[in-house]
Amino acid sequence: MQSKQEDKIQKGFTLIELLIVILIVSLVYYFGFSSFDNVKSQPKALTPQNLKSTIPRTRLFSGHATLLCVDKCTKCYLRSNINSAFRPYSNRIDLTGTTAYTINSDDDIEEIEYGRFDDLPICLVIDFYDNGSSTPIILKQDEKVYFLPSFFGEAKSFSSLEEAKEYWLRNNKKVSDRGDYY
Repeated sequence: MQSKQEDKIQKGFTLIELLIVILIVSLVYYFGFSSFDNVKSQPKALTPQNLKSTIPRTRLFSGHATLLCVDKCTKCYLRSNINSAFRPYSNRIDLTGTTAYTINSDDDIEEIEYGRFDDLPICLVIDFYDNGSSTPIILKQDEKVYFLPSFFGEAKSFSSLEEAKEYWLRNNKKVSDRGDYY
């Protein structure tokens, strides 16, 4: 018959066995989950669809930011306030070939001509504010058209500039008819 002391020794794990289990669990986590965490933490590429949600989350955003893109929107710069200098936007950009439009005083759609920055043609300038507002603008990229409202909401996608224009004018009228626009 075995003594009680021998039963206790046989029922528990040895220190070596515990260390091996911890090592295996650590390796599984490292190889299995660390790559998942890295992919998740990388910001998405900046697109017309996610401009309003991405820029306010950047580390440079502190209540007001201006995004400026040049050279057919292949390079972008961001400044954190009106007095600071533009810094290169360091995350991925998918705005290539984007054209910016606005609605003029005659309610016609008009391509915006911004001028030049560092001797490169500017294709986009948009301001973002801490209250969630931004410059209202229509962006066309390839065959897609996006309307970025000034307040409340993400970009809306349309198949033509005319559809985006109608949406802008219809929503602008709704806001101004409410009486609390000003």
